[in-house]
Amino acid sequence: MRSTERAFLAVRMWVPALLLVVVALAPLVHYWLTNPGDQRLVDLEVYRAGGEAVLSGRAVYDFITPAPQLLPFTYPPISALLAAPLAWMSWPTAQWVWVAGIYLALAVTVYFAFRPLLDRVGRWAPLMLAAVVVVTAYLMPMRDQTRFGQVDILLVALCLADCAIRERPGGRSRWPRGVLIGLATAIKLTPGVFLIYLWMTGRRRAAIVATSTAAILTIIPFLIIPGDAATFWFDALLDSERLGSNKATTNQSMRGMLLRVYLPDLLTTVLWLTLVAVVAWYGFRAARRVALIGTTPAPGGLLSPGAPPSWGEVTGVALTGLMALLLSPVSWIHHFAWIVVVLGALVGSGRDRVRLLVAGGVWLYYTLTIPWWGVSLRAAEITALSPVAGRIVQNAFGLGAVALVWVLGYWLPKRYSSNHLT
Repeated sequence: MRSTERAFLAVRMWVPALLLVVVALAPLVHYWLTNPGDQRLVDLEVYRAGGEAVLSGRAVYDFITPAPQLLPFTYPPISALLAAPLAWMSWPTAQWVWVAGIYLALAVTVYFAFRPLLDRVGRWAPLMLAAVVVVTAYLMPMRDQTRFGQVDILLVALCLADCAIRERPGGRSRWPRGVLIGLATAIKLTPGVFLIYLWMTGRRRAAIVATSTAAILTIIPFLIIPGDAATFWFDALLDSERLGSNKATTNQSMRGMLLRVYLPDLLTTVLWLTLVAVVAWYGFRAARRVALIGTTPAPGGLLSPGAPPSWGEVTGVALTGLMALLLSPVSWIHHFAWIVVVLGALVGSGRDRVRLLVAGGVWLYYTLTIPWWGVSLRAAEITALSPVAGRIVQNAFGLGAVALVWVLGYWLPKRYSSNHLT
């Protein structure tokens, strides 16, 4: 096929794919960008205010956004430095740029998470990519990305790309492996779980690069805004309530679920630390095991630095993302953007109908507003069991994440072994 014919075919596929995304997401974008001004992209307003504080020389961690939100800046100081360009934009421009960035990051995430499926459909890949972007954009965690103007899907894309990008001939990578994970970790800390993942899967050099990148990006603010850097690391970071009420329904971490039981503080802490140890032990071991499926191990059973990513890589990344959600003291619903990668691991190449059904069920589960059903059930007090049942439903997304650790760590590898379908 001549180059002009290939270019025409590419245009013929990509133009309708782009139109599909624009048309399908327009109602979602319109809904949130026409929200009342004081309810619109409130977290983006926090980022932008942090950038403004840096540029004006004000204390980053002392301001709060205007009423009724009254939100403080809660992120590491490097995030305030990186947010400075937002302060140069008008507020309407910043909103449109940020929303476009959210869906671009989602497209990158879908590309890597669903690559076996995209490879399988061949020249129809642009349309398939567009369709999956649309479907995943309506997940509740992704709707909340746009609602609040959050950064989580960008962090997901950075970590996934760093782990799953195909290497060039000779085992060369397009960038030093670990740099993107280091950047994500410096921006919001919780992606630091991928330092453990890289180390456990034998990518020691990438783990060192990621750690070094995060360390450098942590040190830089001490040179530029030393007072703010010290305030964050020695004060603001230690105050978890600064993030908002940890008992709120939107906190679906294991600690959030325990806090809503209202046990004595000491007992809650002991139970949480015990669960953290158990889930981390199982989850990281499972992530290591699935990441090595389909690869040629280096001596010692670890992943060779030059080994191509297998289908298990996406599953390993999904499991590690679930660790970030469950082990963190606070995991808001918008943090659950990792469900996009979970769906990619479940779908694989799309040949296994059972896996497709499971993926469809997971998509529906995280598209509905189930935790808020629990709040309504508790308030209704229909029966004596309503408060208990309501509390369980209120924790639906966190409990679902726990179940998905088992699904990805045990059920999916067995399914793969029995069917040999990626």
